[in-house]
Amino acid sequence: MGARPVTDRERALRLEAAGPLGRRHPALVAFGLATLVFLAAPLAVVVPISFSAAKYLTFPPPGWSLQWYERYFGSREWMSATGRSFEVALLTMVAATVVGTAAALALRRPFRGRALVRLIVLAPLVVPVIIVAIAVYGLYARLKMVGTLHGLVLAHTVLALPFVVVVVSATLHGFDETLELAAQNLGANRWQTFRLVTLPLIRPGVVSGGLLAFVTSFDEVVVAIFVSGTQAATLPKQMWDGIRTEIDPTVAAVSSLLIGVTVAVVGLSIVVRRRAGPPDS
Repeated sequence: MGARPVTDRERALRLEAAGPLGRRHPALVAFGLATLVFLAAPLAVVVPISFSAAKYLTFPPPGWSLQWYERYFGSREWMSATGRSFEVALLTMVAATVVGTAAALALRRPFRGRALVRLIVLAPLVVPVIIVAIAVYGLYARLKMVGTLHGLVLAHTVLALPFVVVVVSATLHGFDETLELAAQNLGANRWQTFRLVTLPLIRPGVVSGGLLAFVTSFDEVVVAIFVSGTQAATLPKQMWDGIRTEIDPTVAAVSSLLIGVTVAVVGLSIVVRRRAGPPDS
């Protein structure tokens, strides 16, 4: 007798038992791992250099020291740029989260011109950042907003907004709208319905989108080069200026700290979403 044909259920159970890597072709898995190694390889150079005992950039380090971290934390210029980056990133996170959540809620309902509005909102994801930076600089030069805090926050909000919209829209996928109708039938107005029903269910997406907006602003350098001027330099721009004017291992120490902050924020976003579970659960 021939072998019994494998049913779809059995195939699905085998794939589930194999795990995420077992469900892919070995060549595809190897290519993915090679890509990850290629992207992470610079860390094997930057992080050791940040602990180097040398007085200049050299690899491998001749010895180990915390001198470049001490120089970073003891520099008024570096600390000022760091504080400004956190301030801009926090304000950008708040603005992008509020506007992006409202936009995602509006885009889930059909209306005339919705496709065009979605295209405009998501345009910063596909338009090269250098083009956005030049356009923003041209506008800010006329409005005398170059070098201002609110100008930089506004520009970063435009860049971070698509991430919030995408994440919150994904959270809204499969959202049971009858819960909102039930709340309104019980006497709740639209604000109460959003605050007591909708927001608790989509909170993981809102928090994740806000954290991505923070990281987007905190690590952004191209727009900051054009918009921040000389009086409102952010940390990435300060690093850029340091690389152009001198070869200083302090930049490696700052880069290592930035990588740590980014990994911590992204990890926090993943933890928030996993603990909350799916919105319809």
